[in-house]
Amino acid sequence: MDPQGMAKKRLAVLVGCNYPNTRNELHGCINDVLAMKETLLTRFGFKQEDIEVLTDEPEAKVKPTGANIKAALRRMVDKAQPGIGDVLLFHYSGHGTRIPSVKPAHPFKQDEAIVPCDFNLITDVDFRELVNQLPKGTSFTMISDSCHSGGLIDKEKEQIGPFSVFSNISPAMETTNKTITSRALPFKAVLDHLISLTGISTSDIGTHLLELFGGDAGLKFRLPAMDLMDLSETMTARERHVDSGILLSGCQADETSADVGVGNGKAYGAFSHAIQTVLKENGGALKNKQLVMMARDVLERLGFHQHPCLYCSDQNADATFLSQL
Repeated sequence: MDPQGMAKKRLAVLVGCNYPNTRNELHGCINDVLAMKETLLTRFGFKQEDIEVLTDEPEAKVKPTGANIKAALRRMVDKAQPGIGDVLLFHYSGHGTRIPSVKPAHPFKQDEAIVPCDFNLITDVDFRELVNQLPKGTSFTMISDSCHSGGLIDKEKEQIGPFSVFSNISPAMETTNKTITSRALPFKAVLDHLISLTGISTSDIGTHLLELFGGDAGLKFRLPAMDLMDLSETMTARERHVDSGILLSGCQADETSADVGVGNGKAYGAFSHAIQTVLKENGGALKNKQLVMMARDVLERLGFHQHPCLYCSDQNADATFLSQL
């Protein structure tokens, strides 16, 4: 409760994309977000009406398209009030990809993106714009259990990752009674799918996305390159503590995340399952950096070749995950 007596809101958007009946099908993504929803309700004080779930199961009326995911995120941000300390969470389980950078300063760099069910990519620039719009005092935690998810909030500071933590080589993965599928879609696979939809013969992914989705395409593909530079540099004009983005990624930008099928049991994402394991083993409040390091330990113990990362300000690295009391 803030000094004016307004209660702190706890809001969440949970997205699971299994891409059913396609060559890109996964099996554990919807299970991931349903497990997270239960955790939010029973442990973190979220209310049912403040959690929006988007999945691509056949009976779902509203599918997790790029436009629908961005609209849900905008609705969540619009509900937040300045100065109260509202807690926002976006959990995404599904495919991730890397695309050639359109930034003039990084002609050979690759940028990270998530892959909604309609392939209308949402990139690191879109998430940076969202974080830049947060009311003062609001936290935005993003959990991305997808491949190449490190760096999904553009310009966010690395706290745990390839340049800040020495990663031991994981032991050979135990695959008995398990089916392991990568949650990665190579750029060529994304491009080939989009070409099949537009019929346009070009390797410029932005051309296809603009043709298919117009104004609903990501900022990276709609804004001129120099405007993108201005957007991504906005943070340099702001004090570091004002940036309230917190990214917990399932792996480093150059790694893949595992989708695990287990015999007759439920399929799951390795990172999502690791988070649930850590939370069950530790009943008290955990700092963001503690949760990520413990999730790394769980994955290494189980033999997974992926290293979760944390991107946020120094202050938020030491902040309590989802402001648990």
